[in-house]
Amino acid sequence: MGAVIPALALAACAEPQARQAEPFAPFYRGVETALLDGDLVRFDVSMTGARSGQDVDDYAECAAAQYALIRGYGFARHLRTNIEEKGGVWRADAVYTISPSLPRGLRTIDAETVVQTCAENGIPTV
Repeated sequence: MGAVIPALALAACAEPQARQAEPFAPFYRGVETALLDGDLVRFDVSMTGARSGQDVDDYAECAAAQYALIRGYGFARHLRTNIEEKGGVWRADAVYTISPSLPRGLRTIDAETVVQTCAENGIPTV
């Protein structure tokens, strides 16, 4: 009996078994756009099933790229994104400028390329 107690104590210290990774099953809840001024546009997106804030940020970028194309522009530049998660619902408030030529800046996107990548990854656009 004395050997059973130390064995149980060691078993209690063992690391719990790793959980099986849940499959990525996003539900994209929609996009609202607001033209702020000329070429400045805000995108409010929401989704559930995101793995992290990056998923909702990608959704906002897809919306911005499609919006640029709809307006006859080929490029966009990311200015800022605010992301929050409450009760499993992820929201992003992102602001981009859209332009007909490649804008200055570090976070520029080629709208056609991004829209194609979004389609390949199953991320809806506007």
